[in-house]
Amino acid sequence: MSTALGIASVTHVLKDLLNNGLIDHDVTGIINGNVQVSALPPDRMEVGTASEQSGLNLFMYQVQPNAGWRNEGLPGFNGRGQRVGNPPLALDLHYFLTAYGAEELHAEILLGYGMQLLHETPVLSREAIRQSLAAPSTTSPTGLPPALRLLATAELAEQVEQIKITPESLNAEDLSRFWTAFQAKYRASAAYKVTVVLIQSQKSTRSALPVQRRQVYVLPFRQPIIDQLKSQAPAAGSLVVDNQKILASYKLVVVGRQLKNDLVTATIDGEPVVLDSVSDSQLVFTLPNTLVTGIHGVQVVHQILMGLPLAEHRGGASNLEAFVLSPTLSAVTYANVSGGGTSPRTGNLTLTVNPAVLARQQVVVLLNTLGADTAYSFRPPTAAPAALPTSTLTVPVQTVKPGTYLVRLQVDGAESPLDTDAVGTFNSPQVTIA
Repeated sequence: MSTALGIASVTHVLKDLLNNGLIDHDVTGIINGNVQVSALPPDRMEVGTASEQSGLNLFMYQVQPNAGWRNEGLPGFNGRGQRVGNPPLALDLHYFLTAYGAEELHAEILLGYGMQLLHETPVLSREAIRQSLAAPSTTSPTGLPPALRLLATAELAEQVEQIKITPESLNAEDLSRFWTAFQAKYRASAAYKVTVVLIQSQKSTRSALPVQRRQVYVLPFRQPIIDQLKSQAPAAGSLVVDNQKILASYKLVVVGRQLKNDLVTATIDGEPVVLDSVSDSQLVFTLPNTLVTGIHGVQVVHQILMGLPLAEHRGGASNLEAFVLSPTLSAVTYANVSGGGTSPRTGNLTLTVNPAVLARQQVVVLLNTLGADTAYSFRPPTAAPAALPTSTLTVPVQTVKPGTYLVRLQVDGAESPLDTDAVGTFNSPQVTIA
């Protein structure tokens, strides 16, 4: 494969091909004047001046990915971001061959010889590329000029596929657009596509060991499907309830289809959990005590035993179903009260919460009176990272009217539940600020 110098090397080889061909055909004698071969943008060519010279100009006006090679060697990285290959960058180069004439008919003569040379060289041979990119020596004084010596390291002649030259057809509208974009005076031109240049990195890769033994398994496929998530309180005799808040130590009930398998597991955020019971339509397990408040994803995975020795491999997996783990307040106290009479109170509200609050989580404390419309919200001060995670939050409250308040805690938007009395009225957790 070529290096990043491959594009410039192709242009130099084509320019060298044209220059040598004009010399071999004694074009200078035919037009009775000097001829130059260049590779400059059209707007840099001297046109319409006394110093204008007859010659051919080869300009690369477009580079496109090669459709046949663009997916070769992919992917270059594995799921961990580690380089496992160096896929080649395959490019097609598009050129304008333009003839310039200092005298009448010079442009037509030069364009005819230039097109004939490219027609007779549809493929650049490896030996021709090596000769064109070789550095000058005592036996061969011609070759790359000092400023372009690095092109000899492009390895263009060693790439897998040879360089091919194909003429392209451009109509008058295409030519008008191109020359307008070049911002140069129009001259007779021919278009060519040169394909394919393969540029490839030489960076180190992680290559897997070869496969010593192939084992093919044909098994019936079962796709587990999760339809709904329910929860069950840990107390004995608790019912499985739809749409109730999911709290720490609750059991999660996964309702779906085709859940049962010889080897089945459930995962929360990709980590497996211990199942309490399994049926084709329902899985039950206790939530791990390592979960934090917030949104989590549940998935059912069927494992398959394969290999020698037999080992578990991931088989069919269900859709990912999300649930919100809400915090629970087990105790609320109020201390360091200042203020008296009917004036607002200031103090510290201390809450005991489960699960513990992490440093990255956003916390809000909500207070609502039992029988009125008074409500407040407070945020705890930013704690030092060493103080988190914590199960005890101390939140300063200010300018709070005396009274009894229901207390809720929001952690990353997940809100703690309120208990109700026999008639369904919220009654706890509460705190009295007096």
